[in-house]
Amino acid sequence: MFKRIFLFLVTNLAIIIVLSFAIFLVERFFWIDVTWYVWGWYIWLLIFALIFWFGWAFISLMMSRWIAKRAYSIEPVNIEDYSRLDSKQKLVYDLVRDIAERNHINMPEVWFYASPEANAFATWATKNSSLVAVSSGLLNTMQNNEIEWVIAHEMAHILNWDMVTMTLLQWVLNTFVIFISRVLAWIVDTYLNKWEKSDGPSWAYIGLSMLFEIIFGILASLIAMWFSRHREYRADAWSANIVWKDKMIAALQALKKMQSIASSDDSKLAAMKISTKWRGGIMSLFSTHPDLDDRINALLELKM
Repeated sequence: MFKRIFLFLVTNLAIIIVLSFAIFLVERFFWIDVTWYVWGWYIWLLIFALIFWFGWAFISLMMSRWIAKRAYSIEPVNIEDYSRLDSKQKLVYDLVRDIAERNHINMPEVWFYASPEANAFATWATKNSSLVAVSSGLLNTMQNNEIEWVIAHEMAHILNWDMVTMTLLQWVLNTFVIFISRVLAWIVDTYLNKWEKSDGPSWAYIGLSMLFEIIFGILASLIAMWFSRHREYRADAWSANIVWKDKMIAALQALKKMQSIASSDDSKLAAMKISTKWRGGIMSLFSTHPDLDDRINALLELKM
């Protein structure tokens, strides 16, 4: 856990340093004022938000495989290692290769990692530069037909560009969060201090900006989590074209039985995984995955 927290902090610190340097270059060589407060200049504020959050999203996407590899003790599988794999690992490798070949993309890297949770995830920057990782807990507890669906589901995310789409959505949402928050803060601050002269933003503006960013950030998270749940349904439906629907339902039922040891959504990689702990009530709005019963019902109603 501490390793993952450290990687998360170091990664985000590196992103902030790179983006801060990029904004410095824009200000220095193009004479565009995109400093963090952008006092009253809406167009520059929008430019700042677009540059900062696009850079954040792009760098995060490019680093997703690197982060995944270091967040878990995962072992890469090369064709030279194939003979040493057990039967279930070979099943995973063969299915990933088969789906990739049928859809004319480079074969994703296949990784296995040690964990008691029954889970799998995929991460990538492009279809031809992707990774599929499977936990030992999933291989040890699932039958072959259930594993087939899990792999088909993860390949569906890759082929449907789900991670890229999610990254672009997050970019747009974060851009408007920072833009709207600071515009509203500037309006309120101007009204409160309309009889006072000021050469820059007041402490009220700074505090209001942070408050509005928290509020609109929560609302943006609701939209992002809704889309994340929607993409899970779509990946399930796509998988039905690869494996029998009954296999998919059996796999979800198996996940339901083992959900007590599934990792929580607090993981940085939770949105990539096949399943997470379900949180009922209002907290379900912040879940990256739909309830497994809802996914099973959607498959039962799916017309092939």
